[in-house]
Amino acid sequence: MAELRPLTAELRNIAETELNEVTERLPADLDALREWLAKQPHLKARQDAQFLVGFLRGCKFSLEKTKSKLEHFYTIKTLMPELFANRVVDAKTLALCRTGTCVRLPNAWGPAGPRIVITNYEKFDPKVFKLLDLFRYQTMLSEQSIWEDDHANVSGNIEIIDMGKLSMSFLAQLDFNLIKRMGVFAEKAQPTRIKGIHLINCPKEAVALLNLAKGLMPSKLQQRFNVYKNLEQLSKVIPLEYLPEEYGGSNGRIADIQAEAERLLLNYSDYFKEDSQYGVNEQLRPGKQVNVESIFGAEGSFRKLDID
Repeated sequence: MAELRPLTAELRNIAETELNEVTERLPADLDALREWLAKQPHLKARQDAQFLVGFLRGCKFSLEKTKSKLEHFYTIKTLMPELFANRVVDAKTLALCRTGTCVRLPNAWGPAGPRIVITNYEKFDPKVFKLLDLFRYQTMLSEQSIWEDDHANVSGNIEIIDMGKLSMSFLAQLDFNLIKRMGVFAEKAQPTRIKGIHLINCPKEAVALLNLAKGLMPSKLQQRFNVYKNLEQLSKVIPLEYLPEEYGGSNGRIADIQAEAERLLLNYSDYFKEDSQYGVNEQLRPGKQVNVESIFGAEGSFRKLDID
């Protein structure tokens, strides 16, 4: 199909054998989704082929699961304006990008492997940015990957979180209701599958908090959490060659990676400006309206930790 980016031979094999993708059937699958979207008076969604096929791949080409994921994608985005409204490529977003706090590595884990994303909280200054700023930025990167990243769409993401030199000021910003909502979004709405979450250099002070945050995640994500004392332990699971030079690998320099991320972010400036026109209108939803509680369940009374 001319409107879809062709996959490499390695990724095509994964798409066909693991995701049930049939090239000849793609036009019919896309038409079926568009016909369904046209019948949803409350839902306004993007209908570009590259965007929709990202959801189809994330749902292993089950049309019903894809419809559910698209529904949740736009419903949760509408119900969380604090995170998804007014996502713009402004000076603050670019400044956060330049810190290199969160980077998508240029080479995936092998020819048909998942994309690797590294988040390093040492680079995150809680006096300059809020945790919400980082989460918002990460949703922007994730949405870009639906359009740009065949490795992520076909083989998923591997998340590496470096918690070395984590500041108490950062821990004080932890909002467990927000973390819970992000977990629900990752499971029910985000088409890119998380294949593993690997935490390294975790300080003792954060272990109990991480266990609490993990407990708020959907069970599928909980099963994919792995904690390592240091980089050496991680390297027994993910070979160093797939990590950036700063971690002893050969998968790019973080300065170069963040420069490319900034270029791509600027290319998506108009895209994010237009994003506000898509979402759900609960007043037009057939049947029972959806709200925060029906999507996320009852939430705790805690918001942030009280740390002196």
